[in-house]
Amino acid sequence: MPGSARSSRSSSADGLAGWQYAGPVSRRVLILGAGFGGLELGTTLSEELGDQVEVTLIDRNESFSFGYSKLDIMFRGASRDSVSLPYSAVAKTGVTLLREEITAIDPETRTVTTDAGTHQGDALVIALGADYDLDSTPGLAERGHEFYSFAGAEAAAGPIAGFDSGKAVIAVCGAPFKCPPAPSECALMLDDELTRRGVREQCEITLTMPLGTPVPPSPETSAALKAEFGQRGITFLGDMRPKRVEPDRIIYQDGTELPFDLLLGVPKHRAPEVVIDSGITEDEYVPVDSATLKTRFEGVYAVGDVATAGVPKAGVFAEGAAKVVARELVAEIRGEASPEPYDGRGSCYIEFGEDRIARVDIDFLSGPEKTGVFNAPSLDLRKEKAEFGSSRKSRWFNR
Repeated sequence: MPGSARSSRSSSADGLAGWQYAGPVSRRVLILGAGFGGLELGTTLSEELGDQVEVTLIDRNESFSFGYSKLDIMFRGASRDSVSLPYSAVAKTGVTLLREEITAIDPETRTVTTDAGTHQGDALVIALGADYDLDSTPGLAERGHEFYSFAGAEAAAGPIAGFDSGKAVIAVCGAPFKCPPAPSECALMLDDELTRRGVREQCEITLTMPLGTPVPPSPETSAALKAEFGQRGITFLGDMRPKRVEPDRIIYQDGTELPFDLLLGVPKHRAPEVVIDSGITEDEYVPVDSATLKTRFEGVYAVGDVATAGVPKAGVFAEGAAKVVARELVAEIRGEASPEPYDGRGSCYIEFGEDRIARVDIDFLSGPEKTGVFNAPSLDLRKEKAEFGSSRKSRWFNR
């Protein structure tokens, strides 16, 4: 492939400070994972370069779904089919989407092996998200209902519908975890569901987290959620990490025991096993330069939940990181200067129950401190959240 040497900017924000690389111009781009990051990266490269770039996007699934639609499955009667967008609808110039299972990654040579063959790129972007380690909390799989996978959300819908008295516990088993507001949303939507069915007075709801507050980057958001919990009689217990789950109770690391009749769990997260096996991870995630999303391997990037980039694990941050990688690759191909660094900005919508939505605007990297600005819950923000989803359906799936 044609190439030219160029140096990249480095960041002092993490352990990769000071390193640089000079590598070939990227014309074959291999993207692993078709979530927020992979879809945005493929779309942007197609828009900017068309058939000047050969993009291969690999995902093992048939379709994409927004993560927040799991709550719609649990509490609003949505089906998996109704919230799925088939990858067959993705039609972008220069982009080939393959449904294959990734079995090995060699970051040294940017080579990926799948159940259908071998692929190699001038640039490799790992956007495979995070997997769930249920075994790290013994008893969770057998006695609780994890709701962070779509299969788990579907399986939890029945027990939630049948719960009409007793103690419900929503337990986050480790940190970091995807979509930090989601456990709080689950607690509030469970309260709505039980109130709607007229059984709320017979039920207790407790939310436990290993974090001290519901949304640590935004004290204002955490205060608003805790105030809402107080008004609804929901107990919040911070700095609580489950050790194991017994048939009728959770045992926490500090010895606390919480009995339950319904347990909804958020499992500990980690990078997918195939990523860990590649040797690219540290502490179960892929370390990257937070300004450029580059790993220590030449021509290899990581975006989204799989990476340690100094930002929350949520789709909007994967999307923002993908835009930075796309601009970097476009600049390489065109021989232009490096683009502006990743700013770590993004907005998360939060279900406050009673059909109201709040929003927190996060900025993790552009200033001297992490900030999170809270926008109070309203019906207008529900319309804004709907537009957030519809705009991405249109952009990625031509809908």
